[in-house]
Amino acid sequence: MKVFMLMAGSGPLMILTSHTSIEEPEMLEKLASKGIDKFLAYEVPFDLAKARYGGHFTVVANDLHETDDLRVLDYNGERAFRLFTFAELGPVMMHEPVEEKRAA
Repeated sequence: MKVFMLMAGSGPLMILTSHTSIEEPEMLEKLASKGIDKFLAYEVPFDLAKARYGGHFTVVANDLHETDDLRVLDYNGERAFRLFTFAELGPVMMHEPVEEKRAA
């Protein structure tokens, strides 16, 4: 499982997924279906996230099934920012939808 901090238009959130990369097409489709199509993502070390979220992490991880391979670990961006320093996060991955034309 992987843990990612996403910076999206609605604010930061932490997700837990069984996908190996945030950039997998299936993962991008799942995020887009939830209204998240443009974001910055940082991988968070699994063991570190587990330690910082404690029992809540275990509950969310145990509820992760093969048919439901994306779970929100934390909607509260302020809490996620307090729990992790930028130095603890992996390199930034940027994603935005490909647009045929940009409005001027």
